[in-house]
Amino acid sequence: MDELVIEILFFEGCPNHGPSVDLARAALRELGLAVPVREIEISTDEDARRHRFLGSPSIRVDGEDIEPEARDRADYAMSCRIYGSSGLPPKDLLVAALREGVRNRG
Repeated sequence: MDELVIEILFFEGCPNHGPSVDLARAALRELGLAVPVREIEISTDEDARRHRFLGSPSIRVDGEDIEPEARDRADYAMSCRIYGSSGLPPKDLLVAALREGVRNRG
């Protein structure tokens, strides 16, 4: 089975970038998955459109945003991303996306 692909898209200076990486690694450990976290820096509006960047930080599992409701969005921009009332995605949202990624491969 191929390895899951975990990506965190961010822009320089985002205060939630580091905590999102830590959150992703903690969720992977919790699920017993030894998968690297790929960090992708977005630095221009062109990068934002090319990478379908919904704001910093955005986390994807196998190319799919962890937030199911956001998967059809097209408002790509160099902006901060808010999950509910926080700039950090909820851990349960990330764990659910990781489990979905594992199910889709299995």
